[in-house]
Amino acid sequence: MKKEIERGIVMTSFHYKIQSSMGLHARPTGIMVKRLKPLDAQVIIRCGERSADAKKLFSVMSMAVKQGETVTIEIDGPEEETLKEELSAFFSEHF
Repeated sequence: MKKEIERGIVMTSFHYKIQSSMGLHARPTGIMVKRLKPLDAQVIIRCGERSADAKKLFSVMSMAVKQGETVTIEIDGPEEETLKEELSAFFSEHF
């Protein structure tokens, strides 16, 4: 998805339909959190009315995203497009 304006902030986002029967599960989520934590970027995962800071494992896990649900990943910060490509590939491989 192209950059969109939300609450006056320009960011990059993409959608992903969860394929894994385990949903958005802990092991790959932990890997993702570890990768994102040191970056100077804000990454938010949304699913319906639920949202979480992708740098916080318990926040993401509390969303309880199941197989078949679509999440939106919003990225704001330096290297947005590069991070979007990396996360898109990560979600395709793990979720």
